[in-house]
Amino acid sequence: MFRLIIPLVVFAVSASAQPVGLPAPVVKLEVKTQRPEARYAVGEEVVFQIKGTRNLPGNKAVTQHAAELEVSCVLSKDGLEPRPMQKVKLAADGTATITGKLDEPGFLLLRVTGGNSPALASAAVEPEKIPASMPVPEDFDAFWADQKAALKEVSLKPTLVPVVHAVKDVDIFDVKVQCLGAPVSGYFGRPINAKPKSLPAILFVHGAGVVSGNINSMHWAKQQKGMLAMDINAHGIENGQPKEFYQNLAATTLKDYRYVGRDDRDKCYFKGMFLRLIRAIDFLTSQPEWDGKTLIVYGSSQGGFQAIAAAGLDERVSFFCAGVPAGCDHTGFAKNRISGWPKLVAIDPMSQPIPASVEASRYFDCVNFATRAKCKGAAFTIGYIDLTCPPTSIYAAYNALTIPKTIHADPLVGHTNSPQASKFMQEAALKHASGE
Repeated sequence: MFRLIIPLVVFAVSASAQPVGLPAPVVKLEVKTQRPEARYAVGEEVVFQIKGTRNLPGNKAVTQHAAELEVSCVLSKDGLEPRPMQKVKLAADGTATITGKLDEPGFLLLRVTGGNSPALASAAVEPEKIPASMPVPEDFDAFWADQKAALKEVSLKPTLVPVVHAVKDVDIFDVKVQCLGAPVSGYFGRPINAKPKSLPAILFVHGAGVVSGNINSMHWAKQQKGMLAMDINAHGIENGQPKEFYQNLAATTLKDYRYVGRDDRDKCYFKGMFLRLIRAIDFLTSQPEWDGKTLIVYGSSQGGFQAIAAAGLDERVSFFCAGVPAGCDHTGFAKNRISGWPKLVAIDPMSQPIPASVEASRYFDCVNFATRAKCKGAAFTIGYIDLTCPPTSIYAAYNALTIPKTIHADPLVGHTNSPQASKFMQEAALKHASGE
């Protein structure tokens, strides 16, 4: 049994009464761990530092300490098992501290409210020791071998339509490749006059939502000595359409796609998405310019989910970059841990997982795909205050990898890649593409 903290969005609170007719001051809260790296041992005391400031709307130049402001503090295990709320009054300089500890590997999350918006901080507690929540299903490999065998019966039949663009010395195409169900659909960039077997390849995959393939990724075709670059949308839909086209799909046929078939591994929406990954790799590796050894899969959030899955499903992947990846540790509940988006395991009001969803989710879990990855390396990013793809879930997948790996951690970042994290991923991909 566990309880989930429901995120609160806005708190309009003033520390003192205001004269009638004047706007209340804007109160800003900040919280961080005493250690900038936010790393602690199991059972070690974590000190969180809270700071509050206030200023009148329209007069941001004048900032005051939020002295005597009472704030509410809730510690939890990365969003689960919230501890009793503590009330803390800020000192004259607008600061206070609160302490806590975690008696197992994971993340200790603090939510502070009392300003105009909540503040979050989290401490990593020996996260490299977070284990898988369930073993890999015994027929995991057999299930995916059957899916790949069925895919092989479908010929590629790629169609490439030239696209007018501004990237010099690169041919760019709107490409579709036949697959089981919806086709692979995206953009493909190839340096002009590239020699046979001369170029590494990179496949870009998308986060959650309903959008076109991203033609801007084709600039990667000019990186270093050139690359074969492919960017596919997640759903096998048309590219380059007006935004209303994608908004309509998101509101109708693709609404809540993440939940489609979540109680049946054969009907799960992500099965088709992952088969499109394999088919995109089929296409890239069939190009005469491919060097025969270097293939990178690169994505964040749902794209990170796909990158890890691709590495676990296809030995042709030589490296992957997974930024703040989704799809990790769907069965975290089995260890009383939080799971990441898309929350495939349905939970009823009594907090009991639905057995059919539990079993189906295990065939689409990054923790299990990670155990099968045989590529030369991987690069992850993680935000310690990510409420969409919590760091506990990401580390469960990261720890399951047995290949060379690196991770960039941002203690005060949520579900996004900071500029530093983005640079980390890009440099890791380029280093691998160069043969280093």
